[in-house]
Amino acid sequence: MLYLVNLFRHNWIFFALSICISALAAFESGRLLFLLALLLLFSLYKRLLNIHLLLILIVGIGSYSYFFYEANKLSWPVELPALLTWTDEYNINGVMLRGFMINESGEKVYVTYELKNEKEKQRFEAQQLAGTSFIVTGKQVSPSIPAHRYGFSMARYLQSRNARGIIEIQQLQYSHQKKSIMQPIFEQRFQLKRHIVETFPPSLAAEAQALLIGFQENVDDQLNRAYQKLGITHLFAISGLHVALVSFLFFQLLLRLRIRREIATILLLILLPLYAVLAGGAPSIWRAVSVVELIMLAQYFRWKIPMDDALSISFIMFVLLEPGAVFQVGFQLSYLATYSLVYSSRILARYSNFWIQSFYITFVCQILVYPLLLHHFYEISLSSFIANIFFVPLFSFIILPINLFALVLTFLPFPLDSFLFYIYEPLRTALTNFILYIQQPIVQMWNPGKPSIMWLILLYSSVFFALYLLDQHATLKKVFIALILPAFIFHVQPLLHSDLKIAFVNVGQGDCIVIELPHRKSVIVIDAGGILRFEQEEWKERKTVYEVGRQVVVPYLKGRGMQTIDTFVLSHADADHVEGAEEVLREILVKEVHVTPGSIAKPVMNDFLYELEKTNTKLIEKMAGHKWQIGETAFEYLWPLEIEYEGNNDSLVLFVKHNAFRALFTGDLEQEGEKELIQLYEEKLRNIDLLKVGHHGSKTSSIEEFVTVTNPKFAVFMAGENNRYNHPHIDVVNRFEEKNIPYATTGLDGTVEVSIYENQIFIEKSNALFRK
Repeated sequence: MLYLVNLFRHNWIFFALSICISALAAFESGRLLFLLALLLLFSLYKRLLNIHLLLILIVGIGSYSYFFYEANKLSWPVELPALLTWTDEYNINGVMLRGFMINESGEKVYVTYELKNEKEKQRFEAQQLAGTSFIVTGKQVSPSIPAHRYGFSMARYLQSRNARGIIEIQQLQYSHQKKSIMQPIFEQRFQLKRHIVETFPPSLAAEAQALLIGFQENVDDQLNRAYQKLGITHLFAISGLHVALVSFLFFQLLLRLRIRREIATILLLILLPLYAVLAGGAPSIWRAVSVVELIMLAQYFRWKIPMDDALSISFIMFVLLEPGAVFQVGFQLSYLATYSLVYSSRILARYSNFWIQSFYITFVCQILVYPLLLHHFYEISLSSFIANIFFVPLFSFIILPINLFALVLTFLPFPLDSFLFYIYEPLRTALTNFILYIQQPIVQMWNPGKPSIMWLILLYSSVFFALYLLDQHATLKKVFIALILPAFIFHVQPLLHSDLKIAFVNVGQGDCIVIELPHRKSVIVIDAGGILRFEQEEWKERKTVYEVGRQVVVPYLKGRGMQTIDTFVLSHADADHVEGAEEVLREILVKEVHVTPGSIAKPVMNDFLYELEKTNTKLIEKMAGHKWQIGETAFEYLWPLEIEYEGNNDSLVLFVKHNAFRALFTGDLEQEGEKELIQLYEEKLRNIDLLKVGHHGSKTSSIEEFVTVTNPKFAVFMAGENNRYNHPHIDVVNRFEEKNIPYATTGLDGTVEVSIYENQIFIEKSNALFRK
């Protein structure tokens, strides 16, 4: 072993890269193996020994074969009924129990189970399920297709967790409690989770669970988003600094108890992996624990192992054990950020001042991960460069130790914990309020959109070049030019397109349409989707509710790099059109909102109006006759004619004309409104190019005369898959088919993106994109 460590000293990174390339090629495309050739050329440039080059090639090809087999295994069907055992990764939310189970062969599957009644829910909540085996009957289902190209992909998530599929459980029959060395740890984690809830003040419990045992499900969504905007979300995750601090405290405690250093080292080596399981087993934890273990083992056997080698060996072990981990965001960010610190140590060593060194640590980490953050989240926090300098030491050296100390006090028979909480809670609440206050401006987020693979390569090239300049003592001016110039070009490149883009975003049973003018002169959004929410028994209510605006509409806008909406049109006051609007207001700058007269008095608009009061956005009632023009694109409201709001037939109807192209967006207009539209605007609406079919294709809309007159070249039904209303109605669909009018349905075809360039129409459907 010592011979291997010395033979490949400072070269383990090449083997880690070889294995990373092989994993990506096995899961994505074998063509990516050409990167292995580039790695070999780079290895030649670095003058590696011939034996190194040969082993890099052997490792790459060999691991590709292994990963290819593992990737294919994920597509194998799961035999049911089956004996499955719960892992520690599960949660209960409302009536649904979801998580990962493993079969008798140790293979992982994702399962969902609808709880039958409140008593059953209480029974599952009261016990630790990890390690409990059940005989499961049900059916295997395909993962849902993302709502759009920037949406959450369940298939990718399963792949990243090496899970073979989704099982919808119909019946769970208890079998036995599996005995293993991990079981007591799972039980202890479960008990600690409950103990924290029972002993910590409610305002502190969620944070303590996140910092001490890696359980983040109870962290408030608003607070979590505030941390994201400041770029300090990682503080809620157990990181290398957490592990190092816990290891140091435990090691010092053992030494104070007069335990020999060698014995203390062995105990720490044994207990650290157990702590990783207790703390939730996130990639950042295992990365930190494995690196510490390797360094301590090397010291114990008097070997010398450089930090970069320890990190690379840790990476190799992680990927070989769980190949899909290369697609986990936490895994990517954790290793990339750590590599950035290791390989920039020469730069950091130049500065002895704490604040300057803190800035450079933050700077190096942030610039190395920023293209990856854009790839996954489409935005980065500009304030993170400053926020991390203050908040990292605060959380690492004050808040984390206080939580550890408080946890210890809660087990003592004296009320010392109450005294500590009496002092600490108001201070921590004040800090939370301060964080919520300083995160408010949306402008602190840079949102250029999701980079393509080519742009990702270009942005990383600029990052590596900037770090090279920094290492060569170049001036900060040159470093910033190397970083900012490519980032600026990427930011402005959407302004270069000269086509009109119209996207019908798949929000389920609802409407959301995004219109982007050439050169992004203006962005108009019509409606924001939403869900009809019904009162239900308390035990069925979800802890975290599904929000269309936050989880579907905002990611689409941010994925496209849209930081501002010039005109936000709310066609009428129905939940499936406006319920998501408040979430859009929280995340995107909106200049003005257009509503149909009288609609703001409806209760469904209350949350939106409450959020609107916090902004400088104009709210304007619009009706038929209002026109405006931007460049070659003209907009006109054709409906309503009256100021009294009565429902669907008072929807704002927008007519758009761009050169010879004409489009009509009808909201939920029904047959009475359609008849009047034809009478008023027959010539204007005859043989249009694009029609958003009224009221999701309901049989109360799209009357024969209206379809005949408009006779669109392409029509879009905005209706959810398998919706309760059976939209679009079969009679309406037949009406379009009889007239040979091509159409798409968002629930079946996904998000439909229409581009108009020189009067030619190009159509792309997201479901077809994901099925390629």
